[in-house]
Amino acid sequence: MTDQTRHTLGAVGPRLKQLRQQRDITLSDLAEQTGISISTLSRLEAGLRLPTLEQLLPLARAYGVTLDELVDAPQTGDPRINMRPIPTTDGRTIVPLTRRPGGIQAYKFVLPAGHDDDEPRLRTHEGYDWAFVLSGKLRLVLGQQDLILGPGEAAEFDTRTPHWFGATSAGPVEFLSLVGKQGERAHVRTAAPRS
Repeated sequence: MTDQTRHTLGAVGPRLKQLRQQRDITLSDLAEQTGISISTLSRLEAGLRLPTLEQLLPLARAYGVTLDELVDAPQTGDPRINMRPIPTTDGRTIVPLTRRPGGIQAYKFVLPAGHDDDEPRLRTHEGYDWAFVLSGKLRLVLGQQDLILGPGEAAEFDTRTPHWFGATSAGPVEFLSLVGKQGERAHVRTAAPRS
């Protein structure tokens, strides 16, 4: 195996974990869909095991991506991104707008109309999120704050703060989101900067 092949396959782990987390799938559910054991999936995601073609094929099918997308095959010179929408089980659609693993990732989210009394499921994780509303009204619950953002409004926050995004009963919402690792911050904030 060449160094380039080993490097390419070694980079698959973070992509696999990112795809699974984006789709809110557990390792157990993924194991059931693919026939790959939970321990093998965990080792693949952690980069402790290099994937084989027999493992990549069912994973690509489960995530609805091509093998090229899964292994981040070298580009053919065409800079356009294949923006393949990813439907979720709760009616949301996620459109990846970047194609490299690591660093800041850009997504377009389309959320169906919600209910004003929807009970948010707050989550936390490392990093920062930035969101810009394209159309509709975005409900952002951030810690104790319950905010409604309209078209042209943006928010940024530390994702260690419990948070949740949803649409209101006014209709669907479309927004762009930049998600990055800790320390990679956009310049729009939900609160005034500390002095």
